[in-house]
Amino acid sequence: MAHPSQLGFQDAASPIMEELLHFHDHTLMAVFLISTLVLYIITIMMTTKLTNTNSMDAQEIEMVWTIMPAIILIMIALPSLRILYLMDEVNDPHLTIKAIGHQWYWSYEYTNYEDLSFDSYMIPTNDLTPGQFRLLEVDNRMVVPMESPTRLLVTAEDVLHSWAVPSLGVKTDAIPGRLHQTSFIATRPGVFYGQCSEICGANHSFMPIVVEAVPLADFENWSSSMLEA
Repeated sequence: MAHPSQLGFQDAASPIMEELLHFHDHTLMAVFLISTLVLYIITIMMTTKLTNTNSMDAQEIEMVWTIMPAIILIMIALPSLRILYLMDEVNDPHLTIKAIGHQWYWSYEYTNYEDLSFDSYMIPTNDLTPGQFRLLEVDNRMVVPMESPTRLLVTAEDVLHSWAVPSLGVKTDAIPGRLHQTSFIATRPGVFYGQCSEICGANHSFMPIVVEAVPLADFENWSSSMLEA
């Protein structure tokens, strides 16, 4: 959960998000070094009155400032491509959940079970209990077992939505008539919050997403209680 004045990302709760954080730090360091070099060169040019005529037409310098950016771009592109392929991999999921976006709430269908489905509405501010987060709590959380590959099928029934949970590194568009697939693994127990990331209408800010990762035994107890209800 993010906190006020936070500058960085939320703590990663999935292997993909950990990879994204590492890639962010890697790219930020390259940007920092480039910015420092450019600032140094600008400072030198503005403060010195001396000009070396030999450097005004030097093929070696032109080769350096052409090849170096290409090398930096390759160093950024290769890890990026690796993460893109990892995000597309869905290897033997233990659980498949279908998330359907509506105006303005989410509904979930656990396709591994015959009759396990429910709607997830935001809890109004007046009904919140102490410790709950305004505009982020829902009446029915999407419960998943931790350390289990989970496949998520995302679609919408009316307008464009986007299912996004930053801690899990998941963000997938929900498009009417189209089924998008993604996957994640919750590496630790916890409650992870997200929101619709597509401007979907007047109540766009009022359809939060809450994923609760629990041990497998607790998930089985929860699914049994939901089927009996």
